[in-house]
Amino acid sequence: MLAVLFIGIFIVLMVVMGILGMKRTSNLNDFFLGGRKIGPWVSAVAYGTSYFSAVVFIGFAGKLGWGFGANVLWIALGNTLLGSLLAWFVLGRRTRTMSWNLDVMTMPEFLQERYNGRYIKMIAAVIIFVFLLPYSASVFKGLSHLFEANFGISYDFALLIMILITGVYLVLGGYFAITLTDFIQGMIMVVGSIAMVAIFVGKGGGLEGIIGRITEAYSQHVPKGNRPGFLLLASLVFMTSFGTWGLPQMIQKYYAIKNEKQIKVAAVVTTIFALVVVFAAYFTGSMSHLFFEAPPIQDGVVQFDIIIPQMLTRFLPSFLMAVILLLVLSASMSTLSSLVLVSASSVAIDLYKGHIRPDISKEHSLFMMRFLSGLFVALSFFIARYQFSVIVTLMSLSWGAVAGAFMAPYLYSLYWKRTSRASIVAGMLSGLIVSVGFFFILGADNSPIASAMGMITPFIVVPLVTMFTPAPEEDLLKRAFQGIGKASK
Repeated sequence: MLAVLFIGIFIVLMVVMGILGMKRTSNLNDFFLGGRKIGPWVSAVAYGTSYFSAVVFIGFAGKLGWGFGANVLWIALGNTLLGSLLAWFVLGRRTRTMSWNLDVMTMPEFLQERYNGRYIKMIAAVIIFVFLLPYSASVFKGLSHLFEANFGISYDFALLIMILITGVYLVLGGYFAITLTDFIQGMIMVVGSIAMVAIFVGKGGGLEGIIGRITEAYSQHVPKGNRPGFLLLASLVFMTSFGTWGLPQMIQKYYAIKNEKQIKVAAVVTTIFALVVVFAAYFTGSMSHLFFEAPPIQDGVVQFDIIIPQMLTRFLPSFLMAVILLLVLSASMSTLSSLVLVSASSVAIDLYKGHIRPDISKEHSLFMMRFLSGLFVALSFFIARYQFSVIVTLMSLSWGAVAGAFMAPYLYSLYWKRTSRASIVAGMLSGLIVSVGFFFILGADNSPIASAMGMITPFIVVPLVTMFTPAPEEDLLKRAFQGIGKASK
């Protein structure tokens, strides 16, 4: 009953945020970037909530915590220092300045204006649409299963509720509403994470010597021959930490921050947020060895996804369980809204406005963005409800495919003036092909290795192709790098 009350209050807050956001949204720039007036604290928390979804708390924490034991904390450390702190310092200022110089709002627009190549924008937009929309559907799917288990309502009805809530505040208020709701959701995630760890540490025998107890239990539960190797762990750290450097929904946070001077504050706040939230998730996953002799099995299949839900149900009091449900809901909805917004922009801004109707009015552009955001929420419902095999495969591929396509081309665009237009196309396609190809060669269990290979390959391809293709025009480079300072030539 308490959980239902909390969820009800949460839903009302989300709708209110949507209405407030609508009052602050008068054009496409407001809807997609909040008018580039978002402060450092809100930007930082929005980055963190988009980064860590329910997949981390429910899926990754249980599976990786059981498979790696205490070593899973290396992933948390990488996400904190590389995916959060270093990302802001390496990408934040240059992204904010260059996107302003080029007058762009999206990743495909940025690549088009940086290299004066319209076809680059189309290729990038198609990649985003194809892979991020199924990813958003997978988050809806996991969240609806959680609500089905805890509230006894059907999966379809739970899915419909989640779709409606997300659709209302996203369509009404756009990015401004997203950041407001993300800030509230972020505070819930911090409180819930700390409380969750405190309870499980107490149930597991106290903080003193807990790593040793986890390691001892892990050695008993997972024989040496069954333990994942160093390569898989290193690939997971690399994929989940550096992968965010190429994800459009994460890069958007740098575009929208108020000014470059606020980057340092945002970097510190994001790092603290990540330190609390992602360590709580993975540490809880590793503590599963203190509460289970073996992972749960249903119909002869190991169910890693229900390890954390079972721990929550068995050991948390009803009040705290309600908070944790809000934590998972918050983590999911913040990620969902960012994914849907970026997916909608790939069509509304990059394809429709960029190629079909470049003379479209500001009012029509805003209407199209709202309409497509709502449509994509509905499409996410359809995908999550009727899971065709090809869609399920795309869900598994999405993170690695998008990161592989954009990470290296984006970094080179920010730091190397000589980077050529042809090399960017070659980089995007090689990263995509390698990550998808090796996914099928190595299998789903080794998908982090495939993703890492896809992310690394363009770092070799881009400079090789650049050596044999023309450099961008000097005037274009002056415009793009104005105010950035000394950049490599």
